[in-house]
Amino acid sequence: MRILLLGGTKDSINIIQHVKDNYDAYILTTTTTEYGAKLAREGGSDKTIARPLPKEEIMQIIRDCDIDILIDATHPFAEHITQTSASIANELKMPYIRFERPTTNLEDMDTSRIHYVNSFIDAGKLIAHEFNQGNVLHFAGANTMEDVLKNVPVERFYPRILKVESSLEKCESLNIDPSHIIPMTGAASTEENIELIEKYDASVMITKESGEIGGVIDKIEAANKKDISIIMIQRPQIKEVNKKDIVSNLDELDFKLKNFF
Repeated sequence: MRILLLGGTKDSINIIQHVKDNYDAYILTTTTTEYGAKLAREGGSDKTIARPLPKEEIMQIIRDCDIDILIDATHPFAEHITQTSASIANELKMPYIRFERPTTNLEDMDTSRIHYVNSFIDAGKLIAHEFNQGNVLHFAGANTMEDVLKNVPVERFYPRILKVESSLEKCESLNIDPSHIIPMTGAASTEENIELIEKYDASVMITKESGEIGGVIDKIEAANKKDISIIMIQRPQIKEVNKKDIVSNLDELDFKLKNFF
């Protein structure tokens, strides 16, 4: 069985390791960065491609590599690639699985400091109107910085990003001071988030509703302990994906995969 895995997330590494441990499968993993590809190779992926791929090229790879199953384990906010992957599977009439990490259960947490918005532009507008004192910690990736900075002064903005060339170039193009860039090496603990809040004199934090694996709970706990606000961008609902194709854990993935092995 030959699998094309759209990856770049911790979920995708878990999938690679699980499939390799339990199935006789070849896995080709695509990521948008060399860092993501390195992690995929370390996880056991047979081959990796480390760059953004247009729809036509993904389709050609599926044909050239005799791919049997397409698994999309990209980030919950990678809306475009998930729309594309669902479209490809539909056009090629091939098996498709969307691995989507569950939303965070916040029932037992103090959520009084969380402000929900639907976009990063809305996040910037909210900061401009309600949080115009103190600095802004941006824990939501490099690709979303520009939308926030349409309404937030760059002098107040401190992004936590992967220190890869593409992200650093984005920072430079947005005139973000290098001393404001916080290197990212995985999800931070509650204590690490508290240290960042204190170090950068933050009054508000921007994050995505990216699930427990994305460190959401640790961010909320840190914000609560330091009494700062969180602006949380709500997860997009991608209508192109059929609910029956979505799995949220490895047991559900197994249930799907056993139909093909």
